Amino acid sequence: MLPGTIHITTAPQYLADRSAPDEQHYVFAYTITIRNNGTQRVRLLGRRWVITDANGKITEVQGSGVVGEQPRIAPGEQYTYTSGVSLETPVGVMEGSYTMALDDGREFQAPIDAFRLALPNLIN
Repeated sequence: MLPGTIHITTAPQYLADRSAPDEQHYVFAYTITIRNNGTQRVRLLGRRWVITDANGKITEVQGSGVVGEQPRIAPGEQYTYTSGVSLETPVGVMEGSYTMALDDGREFQAPIDAFRLALPNLIN
């Protein structure tokens, strides 16, 4: 699989109703769309996230699949899911990668560009 055949878009959102700013607890949802622009079906095997808050605290998260699934994505199709993360600060950054596999078993990494988690209107 050539680089760039997996296109990943991110859409973060602050969840005010689940957050407690007085207790340094800020909750964000993020919706990820993974599009297979390649010619072969792929399977998402695992994820690795690096989450950095405004205090410089770094949390690394690794695991199998996403939201309890290891989706298979056919050429020209996409898979979308929503998950969440909590921070101790009102702003942070997430980035990472997915471990993907082709039907023949070959694995590759699909990078996820850094995206900002921030309260609305906090940063212009």
